[in-house]
Amino acid sequence: MSTILRRAVSATRTVSTRSFSSSVARKDYIQDLYLKEIKAYKAPPAAKDAHVGVVKAYTQPPVPKAPALPTDLASELSAYDASEPAAATVAKTTSGDHHADLADGGAEAFLELLEADLPHEGHH
Repeated sequence: MSTILRRAVSATRTVSTRSFSSSVARKDYIQDLYLKEIKAYKAPPAAKDAHVGVVKAYTQPPVPKAPALPTDLASELSAYDASEPAAATVAKTTSGDHHADLADGGAEAFLELLEADLPHEGHH
């Protein structure tokens, strides 16, 4: 009985092996044509003066000079202290209508309004 069982097992192995193997190979004609065209391509030769007008000539940047200390520092400091700031101070208004002041003062008045404390109207 074991010989019959061995033959049956070997017969099933050959059948299963045959069913999974594939001997038919398909050719990809598009890929073959593409590869043939790529191999046959010859790039046009570049002209020897093709870079003219595209590449600029290199020049060294100028050497920077060392900063010099002021000779009369005291007079420059006193002139700085005497000068007024560029932004003029905007007079604060005491009126209750802050929006009317914005039309006259512009951006400076608006910034002053934002920085000012809110008025307290007493206890409700």
